[in-house]
Amino acid sequence: MRPRAGSTAKGSGAQAAASLGESVLLQVWRLKKYFPVRKGVFRRTVGWVKAVDEVDLFIPKGETLGLVGESGCGKTTVSRTILRLIEPTSGQVLFRPRSKSLPPVVEVTKATKRVMKLLRREMQIIFQDPYSSLNPRMTVGAIIGEPLIVHRVARGQEVRNRVAELLEAVGLKPDHMRRYPHEFSGGQRQRIGIARALALGPQLVICDEPVSALDVSIQAQVLNLLEDLQDKFGLTYLFVAHDLSVVKHISDRVAVMYLGKVVELAETEELYTRPRHPYTEALLSAVPVPDPDYEAERILLQGDVPSPVNPPAGCRFHPRCSYAQAICSQETPGLQDCGGEHYAACHFASSLALRGVKVA
Repeated sequence: MRPRAGSTAKGSGAQAAASLGESVLLQVWRLKKYFPVRKGVFRRTVGWVKAVDEVDLFIPKGETLGLVGESGCGKTTVSRTILRLIEPTSGQVLFRPRSKSLPPVVEVTKATKRVMKLLRREMQIIFQDPYSSLNPRMTVGAIIGEPLIVHRVARGQEVRNRVAELLEAVGLKPDHMRRYPHEFSGGQRQRIGIARALALGPQLVICDEPVSALDVSIQAQVLNLLEDLQDKFGLTYLFVAHDLSVVKHISDRVAVMYLGKVVELAETEELYTRPRHPYTEALLSAVPVPDPDYEAERILLQGDVPSPVNPPAGCRFHPRCSYAQAICSQETPGLQDCGGEHYAACHFASSLALRGVKVA
């Protein structure tokens, strides 16, 4: 049975691991990340930035989960906390590794340094900025080959052969390994970043807005490349983005975040055509539809996004929601099952008739 997005991990990590379905590669339970706010000469903590506040996610093997939301909602923090590039405040991240040197299910948040080094082979990330994510003093061959050397997977000619294979896999030439990053365009640099992420043969690749810094003409090429690589190597993606038109074409399911929380989770077509949360409806109203006969009615949200230091009580979206009622400011809605593995954190998810968009 596939775990539910709104379920809670009870008991020990071993009990939570036992509940992880065989088809699920990654399960996130009640993940939190709070950053301290310090002031004064003695840098005393006077508050907390609740960047990620009880996020639940699951990703089956071979699927792509899109994680969307406006800037500052916590998407990137979630992705980096899953990899423990940022230490979580609380919660669980359960991962099913392929390596026989590890347990069947690893609780990433409690893993030792030795275990984390082994997990790095199976969990990788593609960064957003292809310019700052590559060391300008290293050749392309050294950048892609470094993981192989650090993890003692290959050495000498084996490294060069593997780098050549990876460059060809991402659409570059083997002789590019002698060049430096500044000799390449933005799209080519992102391909180098993709090759580096695939060097160790990972299962899970987190794509942190991999096309947002690229020209529109290059974005489609990189997205098609990611899909081809997924089919070729059997990859599982967590695809982080703020552009819903991009997420629509690459994701099997989509999770929508607002102010540190997941407010809706569903299969892509279901979410785009039948949204159950008012925030998702507002985001979808801004998605361009390639149909000259389609007249979009843009929903303009009132006010600004509340501060994550002092989020509003109840539903965090209620100050900007046109459907809000008294209960919305008093009780915090959890993710409720709307049927068909469609979850929404809204008190009126089952009664609202919200507008979606056409899925090409």
